[in-house]
Amino acid sequence: MSEKVLLSAEEKELFRDSLGKFLEREIEPYYDDWEKEELWPREVWNKLGENGFLCVDMPSEYGGYDASFELSCLITEEIARAGYGALASSVSVHSDIVVPYILHLGTEEQKQNIIPKMVSGEFVGAIGMTEPGAGSDLQGMKTTAIKDGDDYLINGQKTFITNGQHCDIIVLATKTDPKQGARGMTLFTVHCNLDGFARGRNLEKIGLHSADTSELFFQDVRVSAKEILGGEGQGFTNLMNELPRERLILGVGSVGAAEGMLEITIDYVLERKAFGQPLSKFQNTRFVLAEMKTEIELNRALMEKYILRYVDGELTPSEASMCKLAASEMQGRVADQCLQLFGGYGYMREYKIARGFVDARVQRIYGGTSEIMKELISRELVGR
Repeated sequence: MSEKVLLSAEEKELFRDSLGKFLEREIEPYYDDWEKEELWPREVWNKLGENGFLCVDMPSEYGGYDASFELSCLITEEIARAGYGALASSVSVHSDIVVPYILHLGTEEQKQNIIPKMVSGEFVGAIGMTEPGAGSDLQGMKTTAIKDGDDYLINGQKTFITNGQHCDIIVLATKTDPKQGARGMTLFTVHCNLDGFARGRNLEKIGLHSADTSELFFQDVRVSAKEILGGEGQGFTNLMNELPRERLILGVGSVGAAEGMLEITIDYVLERKAFGQPLSKFQNTRFVLAEMKTEIELNRALMEKYILRYVDGELTPSEASMCKLAASEMQGRVADQCLQLFGGYGYMREYKIARGFVDARVQRIYGGTSEIMKELISRELVGR
């Protein structure tokens, strides 16, 4: 990763402007309808790929752009800042969680067959870890991949899977040896056109409505040993090694979303009047805004520090956990305070702040709850 060249401020702004124009043209006119329908069209993924906004830090030999990870962070941050939390969540899963597993763990055949299609949007990626009885405790998963001749038969169920309705490829966590606990876990790349694979319902969430979040079912899904990702029995270790990027990108999204909520709140208090003057003239309003801006900037500084550490290959799991913990908790506070400044209008779904409020809540849950983040951080400080 360290060989990737960091972007200049001018390059960042040019890319930010290009992405902003894409969002205004392709997302803003339709997003409210997609939220009501609780799903956006599959073609959105193709448009994201065609315009160069997917998997940007993948190597050019696999169809990518050889960009630094910071450019991928900029995409997630800007989409979240614009108020499209569902889109930011889904894109970050695709570009910053699924495809790095394949790049870092995959065989040359897996990389050549999958990554270019994820860059273009032809393939949508999902990661299958969570099960009805196994969330943060991945060792409790029940999905199995039992050897059958030269192949494996996969049986089990996953839930809360982002991109579950649109996905074409899944990085799937299984137990190849259920008796071995963590040492019996193996990852597979599973194509969604295989016999025995079925999508369940698109789950109804309190936020991130247009992001498809689904149950997935596997009944005697036959996969070749060539689809093993990162070695048999190495799944738990591989998951732990890749989780820092996931948690860092969640922190990036939280900072972007908080910045966007603050921006629309400032616009609102400058225009909205009470007792004959704008809300922005009241000391309480001004102080709350100042506190929120300070919190956001503190988290931005931490986020930018850890992005550079990731680019240099030095980010630790506890550092990623600190970023995710601090930023997601901050996002929740900012969402609540911004909605309060909107008053009754903040409770109306037609206002973006209402969407930002409900979208924020899951940030403290997925990718590892705040409680799990605290446990991981404390282990580095004082041991288990």
